Amino acid sequence: MNVIFMGTPDFSVPVLQRLIDDNYHIVAVVTQPDRPKGRKKRVESSPVKELALTQGIPVLQPQKMNQPEVLDAILAYSPDLIVTCAYGQILPEAILDAPKHGAINVHASLLPAYRGGAPIHKAIIDGKKETGVTIMYMVKAMDAGDILSQVTIPIEEIDNVGTMHDKLSRAGAQLLSETLPELLMSEIQPISQEETLVTYAPTIRREDEKIDWHKPGETIYNHIRGLNPFPGAYTVYNDQVMKIWEMEKVEGEQTTLPGTIIAIEKDGFIVQTGDAVAIKVIQCQPAGKKRMPAGDFARGGALDKGERFV
Repeated sequence: MNVIFMGTPDFSVPVLQRLIDDNYHIVAVVTQPDRPKGRKKRVESSPVKELALTQGIPVLQPQKMNQPEVLDAILAYSPDLIVTCAYGQILPEAILDAPKHGAINVHASLLPAYRGGAPIHKAIIDGKKETGVTIMYMVKAMDAGDILSQVTIPIEEIDNVGTMHDKLSRAGAQLLSETLPELLMSEIQPISQEETLVTYAPTIRREDEKIDWHKPGETIYNHIRGLNPFPGAYTVYNDQVMKIWEMEKVEGEQTTLPGTIIAIEKDGFIVQTGDAVAIKVIQCQPAGKKRMPAGDFARGGALDKGERFV
């Protein structure tokens, strides 16, 4: 059986590795083109490409999937099954319809909740207590295909995008390993998604990263951890952007204006929110600097009690 895998970021790597470990015949890997990354703009391969090359698997990196030469190149592998995981492009119907066992996707949410490109971020930002992984058939509409299997993963109070990313990536690999034998034996009855329950998790925009100190402390807490470690939540101080990375909830002063620094302590500084739950910043990143302990930054005279973030 010929399998084509499509994926790009770190999240996809354990899924591809599990297919390799389970001895599926992967005839090709499709991933995004090499792109410049970091401040030095060095051109780097995707994590999925790096793994594929170590295994001697042919790699395709089309700019656009709907070009005739791309379709011909993919279909030339005569795929019996296509598995995608965080690939990053919409697949044309000619590819979706080609494999006799279909094209399936490993998605990091409990569909129909959080269709889209940032399901992990959005579940944490929304304060959810659990999320999960869904394996479903792919259709032309985004994340709208029939569900084959799901697994639920708790979101703990201390989890952030980084920790949940790793948990869900591992869970997705395990779920795929359990699902494929039943799928290939036609032992799964797909379940259509309930359209009335659909929610979306669009890709995070720059304006989504800004902290609104007028919101309740719990909301701000979820917002910050829902963007840590990528892309990061930020506030503005003295007309300069400051990213907030690590923090905790503490008791605040409801009579103080939101965004006001109400205390400076050895290990951080405390910012008032829109209610009685304040945010103690433990790690921050001032403009043009690396991450640093917030206490060190404050004690260096950069902050004073009573000043405000906006």
